[in-house]
Amino acid sequence: MTEPKNKNPFQKDNQSNNKIKPPKFNSYWIFGIVAVILISTQLVDFGGGIEQVGWFRLKNQMIKEGHVEKIKVVKNNQKAFIYIKEQSLSNFPELKKNSFGSNNGPHFEYEVATVENFENKINALRTEYPDFENTEVRYVNDNKALERFLFNWLLPIGFILLIWYFVFRRMSKGAGGGAGGGNIFNVGKSRAKVFDKESNINVNFKDVAGLAEAKQEVEEIVQFLKHPDNYTKLGGKIPKGALLVGPPGTGKTLLAKAVAGEANVPFFSMSGSDFVEMFVGVGASRVRDLFKQAKEKSPCIVFIDEIDAIGRARGKNPNMGSNDERENTLNQLLTEMDGFETNSGVIILAATNRADILDRALMRAGRFDRQIHVDLPDLNERKEIFDVHLAPLKKADDVQRDFLAKQTPGFSGADIANVCNEAALIAARHKKEEIEKQDFLDAVDRIIGGLEKKNKIISTQEKKTIAYHEAGHATVSWLLENAHPLVKVTIVPRGKALGAAWYLPEERSITTKEQMLDEMCATLGGRAAEQLEFGKISTGAQNDLEKVTKQAIAMVSIFGMSEKIGHLSYYDSSGQSDYGFSKPYSEKTAEVIDQEVKEIVEESYKKAIKVLEDNREGFTKLSQKLLEKEVIFSEDLEEIFGKRKSLNEQAEQLDENKED
Repeated sequence: MTEPKNKNPFQKDNQSNNKIKPPKFNSYWIFGIVAVILISTQLVDFGGGIEQVGWFRLKNQMIKEGHVEKIKVVKNNQKAFIYIKEQSLSNFPELKKNSFGSNNGPHFEYEVATVENFENKINALRTEYPDFENTEVRYVNDNKALERFLFNWLLPIGFILLIWYFVFRRMSKGAGGGAGGGNIFNVGKSRAKVFDKESNINVNFKDVAGLAEAKQEVEEIVQFLKHPDNYTKLGGKIPKGALLVGPPGTGKTLLAKAVAGEANVPFFSMSGSDFVEMFVGVGASRVRDLFKQAKEKSPCIVFIDEIDAIGRARGKNPNMGSNDERENTLNQLLTEMDGFETNSGVIILAATNRADILDRALMRAGRFDRQIHVDLPDLNERKEIFDVHLAPLKKADDVQRDFLAKQTPGFSGADIANVCNEAALIAARHKKEEIEKQDFLDAVDRIIGGLEKKNKIISTQEKKTIAYHEAGHATVSWLLENAHPLVKVTIVPRGKALGAAWYLPEERSITTKEQMLDEMCATLGGRAAEQLEFGKISTGAQNDLEKVTKQAIAMVSIFGMSEKIGHLSYYDSSGQSDYGFSKPYSEKTAEVIDQEVKEIVEESYKKAIKVLEDNREGFTKLSQKLLEKEVIFSEDLEEIFGKRKSLNEQAEQLDENKED
């Protein structure tokens, strides 16, 4: 028979599947084997249960009564080993079988003073006891003393040395690092990876989409290293360091890789956690070794990723100063960056998303001269990022980067890369030849809301409650001018949520009080819809209530949007009061804040109730449509409530009202 052509190359034969693969070797097995052997040497009686016996018992109980089978005298050890007849073993209850199940002897041991004297005694007993005359008595020399010495002494010592070798070898790998070369005494060596001209780094500034201002800053550093005369002839000095600050996934590490790809100078790369070790003084030693190597290869660039691992403000550790080793490492880093010695030609790049907790001495001019903020990409930057990640994909003609950029506000570069990869996986799951527009929309939904759970058991009444809840969100957000415009509403469970609504928030730099109140009102629209339709409320609004409570507290205590509190802000952006035990306001002010927060939330809830009552017919129609279709879009709301005013139309109407 011929083999089928469409055979899956990844499918294995049944015979190969039935074969049990042996487990992979692990060096920890050696430790276990050694432990078993050492324990067994203590528990197993290799001597077969040999008991000491005196001459009186040997003569009167063993030889006289005829229990002795043979005697072996070791002349060079001056010992006599007595073998008891098998049928006589029951007369000696102290005898026991050894661990190997044999009891052939020797069973007793007698200390011989001199071999000649013992031989005379045995000859006398042969005359005294006729039954003993035919008993075999052999005189031999022990030739296995060396073997016993090896087994009893050298073998345990060898096991100990073997354990020592493996333990310290692993410690040297973990502590010695790449630069240490596998020696435990190189634990203080720097573990930085060095990229030079021969290193094959495929990332350059062309691969970094967006981040125009950040790229300009780091490009200038690279140009300073390539052509220093252009700057020094004007009296300029090379900057000491640049700190990349921004949320996770915005491309800080990628920007550093691009610097390594563009610069024709050595590039040292390591993480902040590489300085931290269990040994005292290792972190500071690695900092010294890192800068020593950098000075030898200057001009060069040193990149420290996640510098907050060692750069946390001294004395602000939540563990009450228990990590002095980290502070010593930071002190050494501060000294090396701008200490007594000059580091000409060595530039430090560092990245963190926790700049608020860094030590002030690290942030001052002369150490990190520049702080480059790498923020979340705006609309135009998202278009450029989509261009990079869409290039290798086989996509349909209806996939447009402008549309995708508008659908992903607040996404970082890493999120956009995840969207493109997730869309490709979804298309492959449905066996499509190319990635379509809907696959990207499903990928966005998957990342924001989680995976759909269509098989989740939900009763009819629960489903109706969820539909009216989500319809309440959609109705209020559509009818309020300052709320974010709705994109999609679904009652299909996703992740932990039983229903979800997607909005397309406008990208703005500041937010007004009216906008915040309308957003809170739209968030409470679900709870208001339940109250209005069913006359009772459920636990489904827990996430909504948490969101509006935090927003109301921020309005009162941070943004100064309360008349009773006034234009005061109790927020400490420096992070100095993160671990404090006292509030920056009195108990009386705390009561006023609580009252103001409650009033703001209640007013927003009443407004949501009123909007739904005024548009009861459209709200009910939308809820029924959501129950029927499970997913509705902005076109469905436009069909029921009419076209929503754009921001420009709202601004024009506001100007007309002011003129009137």
